[in-house]
Parts: sequence; structure tokens; C-alpha cells
Amino acid sequence: MINTIGEYPISFNEVIRAEQVVYQFIQPTPLIHYQSLSDVLGKDVYIKHENHLPGGSFKIRGGVNVMHHLKQQDVKGVITFTTGNHGISIATAAKLTGIEATIVVPKGNNPEKNQRIKDTGAILVEAGENFEEAAKVGREIQKERGLHYIHPANEPHLINGVGTEFIEILKELPDMDAIILPIGGGSELAAAVTVLKTVNPAIEIYAVQAEASKAAYLSWKSGAIIESPNQTFAGGFATGSAFEIPFEIYKKQLSDFILLSENEIREGIFLALSHTHNLAEGAGAATIMAAIKIREKLRGKKVVLQMSGCNETMGCVRHVLKQFVATAKE
Repeated sequence: MINTIGEYPISFNEVIRAEQVVYQFIQPTPLIHYQSLSDVLGKDVYIKHENHLPGGSFKIRGGVNVMHHLKQQDVKGVITFTTGNHGISIATAAKLTGIEATIVVPKGNNPEKNQRIKDTGAILVEAGENFEEAAKVGREIQKERGLHYIHPANEPHLINGVGTEFIEILKELPDMDAIILPIGGGSELAAAVTVLKTVNPAIEIYAVQAEASKAAYLSWKSGAIIESPNQTFAGGFATGSAFEIPFEIYKKQLSDFILLSENEIREGIFLALSHTHNLAEGAGAATIMAAIKIREKLRGKKVVLQMSGCNETMGCVRHVLKQFVATAKE
């Protein structure tokens, strides 16, 4: 599967090339079978722990691949907009490659994610009331300072870098039947389609998103990009529009698309803690709840649930524990 974007293709071969860059900076992440989750869901459940990566999410894979290519072009400074994990990825990769990074986040953004960005030495700018307004500010700064603009999803090198995750999964579980992935911007979903459908078109790919921020879902349903209100607490889902490049790759390749309420997303965080003893942020834990909602479709299959990131606020974690520990005791 090849999708040519300008002079840079998105393809299985480009993902293989990206491995040479990505593994200079990270190690493969664990793919762990959880018997307790398998018993609950009636299937063989494996979790891909991308929450173990530097920066706490899968996005570092794309970040280091993008920054490696920009380093070859002698780019001195970059800018991007984010609700957190993409910004952490670019800031971390910029530090590793010696490039200055400016990261624009919305006002009131996850303070733990903001701190992780600042800890890399990147310039953090807080502006706008949401993801889309932060993006506008980022573009203005980019023009003023002549920085190289890195889009959170419309970046071929980013998608190819993220694709290395799925080669890892296939090496360990070549007979997998299905995978569930959270979607915000869609880079990971596009990477999964590029790798998995090339190797085995029968693999089922499911997307999960917040009901409160369902632009990607509505776009998938209609077959065209649609904007929608963006109101979820879960930063990994918090986009008000699907993005062109990943959307063109995944729009006809999904087996289904699951929406979760805000409370279901919080319950997913609790289930991740309970069954895996891993802290997962809202989007990172959402695949567990999605699997519960479509358990009959997946019964008897080998299913991979991706744990995309761990950067949740302690305030949210306290709320989740207070709510669901009491419920579990009942």
C-alpha cells in the first residue's frame, strides 16, 4: 500500500526505512497477553504498551523520524500545535536531534503534559481556548519567526515512523485477527492501515473516539471531512476535524468505529489500572472499553488493544479511583 504525498510516499517500504531511524532512539515496546482481560472479553487479548516509550506515548516514533529528516535539511527551528502527546514527541525528538522547538498548546491544557514539554527545553506557548485556536496561533508564530511547521497528522515521515509499532506487533503475533486503536488526528490509524493491510488485508482494524469530540467518526460515516464540536476531557481525542492525509488512507479500511461517553473513557482508565497496573490516559485506555462494547464481534479472536499513552492528570486519576473503586466494591 503506497500513498504518495508530494515527494514523500507513505508505504510499507518507507516504514521499513523508518526503522533504521526510530531504533536509534527507542526500544520496541512490550506486547503482553492479559488473561484477566481475555476472560472478561471472551477473546485472547494482548495490549501493546506504547505508554512505555519516551514522552509516554506512541508519537515519539513519528517525532524522531520527522526530526531526523529535517536535520538532513539543516532546519534550525520547528513549531507545532498540540494538546500534549504530539508536542511532547516533537519537543523530545528536537532535543535529541539538536533542533529548537516551539510548542503551542491551548489555555488550560493538561499541566503534566505542559511540564513534560518544558522539561525538554522547548518553548511552550499557551494560547487559544481549544486545539483549533492553538493551531491558528501556531501558524501565526511560524510566519513571524520563519520556523518549519510540523502538522500533528498530515506528515508522511511522521506516519511512516509510527508504522514501526505495527511491524513490532506482527513479528510477535503474526496470526493476530484484529486491533483497536484510539483516534485523534489519525496518524496512527493511517500507519496501522499502511502496515497491517499490506501484510494481511484480513486483519480487522477498529477505531475508537470520544462522543464529545467525534469529528473523525462523522467524517468516516460520511466519507468526507466534517468539523464537529471538540469538548472531550481526553486530550488524545481532542480534535475538531479529521485531517486530510490520514483520512484518505483509513477512510475505507476500517471494520467499525466505536464512540465512548466521557464516563466510559474514565472507566477505561480504571480498567487499565485494574487489569494491567499501568496508568493510561483517557485515549490510551479507551481501547479496553471499545473491546467491551463490541465483544461479540471479537469473540474467539486474537485481539490487540493499543495503550497509546500514559499522560493523564493526577486530578483525573483521583476522580477515577474515587468513582470506580467504590463501584467495584459494590
